[in-house]
Amino acid sequence: MKIMFILNDPPYGSERCYNGLRLADNLLPTADALDLVVFLMGDAVACAKRGQKTPNGYYNVERMLKPLVRTGKVVLCGACMDARGLGEEEILEGCRRSTLDELTNLTLEADKVLVF
Repeated sequence: MKIMFILNDPPYGSERCYNGLRLADNLLPTADALDLVVFLMGDAVACAKRGQKTPNGYYNVERMLKPLVRTGKVVLCGACMDARGLGEEEILEGCRRSTLDELTNLTLEADKVLVF
């Protein structure tokens, strides 16, 4: 089964990305039977920013993305990165820049699309 998550909100200030990543991480034990893609767009591209420092006891979306990078695919909207001044050298290793065309193809290929 192919499941795609589309995250739109900023990593902090709202819990939408946090909750989307919680669900995606919870699906990882089924990764053998699952093709999982996380597409970050809008302010959510900041979720993949390397070197995030959060207070003790507070969630860190960079850490939440790391297991998803190892077993799934994490891609970022290139236009959204450009609009926010986020360069490829600043993003978490294993994440990559993408395009609207790829998002279109991933959407058409997915069995389920979840939007947060």
